[in-house]
Amino acid sequence: MLDTQTEEKPITLIKSQADLRKEVDASGSWSVAQIEALFNLPFNALMLKAQETHKTYFPEGDVELATLLSIKTGGCPEDCAYCPQAARYDTDVKAEKLMGLEEVLEAAKAAKAAGSNRFCMGAAWREPKDRDIEKVAAMIKGVKALGLETCATLGMLEADQAQALQEAGLDFYNHNLDTSEDFYRSVISTRGYQDRLDTISHVRAAGMSVCCGGIVGMGESREQRAAFLARLANLSPYPESVPINHLVPVAGTPLADQKPLDPFEFVRTIAVARITMPRARVRLSAGRQELGRAVQAMCFLAGANSIFYGEQLLTTGNPEVEQDRALLAELGLKTKQSSKAEVLI
Repeated sequence: MLDTQTEEKPITLIKSQADLRKEVDASGSWSVAQIEALFNLPFNALMLKAQETHKTYFPEGDVELATLLSIKTGGCPEDCAYCPQAARYDTDVKAEKLMGLEEVLEAAKAAKAAGSNRFCMGAAWREPKDRDIEKVAAMIKGVKALGLETCATLGMLEADQAQALQEAGLDFYNHNLDTSEDFYRSVISTRGYQDRLDTISHVRAAGMSVCCGGIVGMGESREQRAAFLARLANLSPYPESVPINHLVPVAGTPLADQKPLDPFEFVRTIAVARITMPRARVRLSAGRQELGRAVQAMCFLAGANSIFYGEQLLTTGNPEVEQDRALLAELGLKTKQSSKAEVLI
């Protein structure tokens, strides 16, 4: 027979979820110290807290499938130390012209047929020119007509460019902060941190949803990872989508020899992102192939509920579609577009 204490446990659990945001300070913001305290929790305690948060805000527990297509590859003038698309680095990535409309639409049709519900278009630009915006706007309209959500990542935007993309029907704009502000200059010198924040502000002002995250494992400290997540969580509002990339070292880039981040630390990062941004889709992005199935499973347990889906992620490898579908099915996870009764097979 259950005693009174045992019977009251579910009530206590629900109450703790209602009080999650009481962990922020009086200003309503997460401090770096508070986020570090989450990182420092025993692993099982952190995972439980993340699971409780996930279940509260995403009771269906579904996984969003997004496909990312590089519509303009290589030749970027920036010096992002992780990126093989930078023109200044000697990598295997060659500069290509912007893809044609029909080619993009064919890729979008294939993505939809494979089960994706969001189609993201990425271009290796520092910032697009107005003539580029016109061409991408046509792509957005075409992809929207297929019944897919649309996302684009084109570099820095001016306010009028963001407005033009919104008028074309763009749902999400991706512009990552990449890392914490104090570590940023160790990775990038050709674009300032405020430039990134300004673009996010233009996207918000235009009425689009924000996709914003970063890359971990570039040599930053845990405190810097906490500062990065604090900046994301304290955006008002915080991003609707938060892609967390695990660095994929590429020969020819300055981070080619970077030591991999401990897998448990990556899982902790996912869990802390879930707790601090409870309504966001936390997306596993680059580096999933290197993490392997077991670590990805822990990431889903920690609250990840979106993946980039397909065999290529811009210029880095990604698990094949059938491998992803097999993993999700084995874990008993539904996709976002599945009905309540339907489990991915």
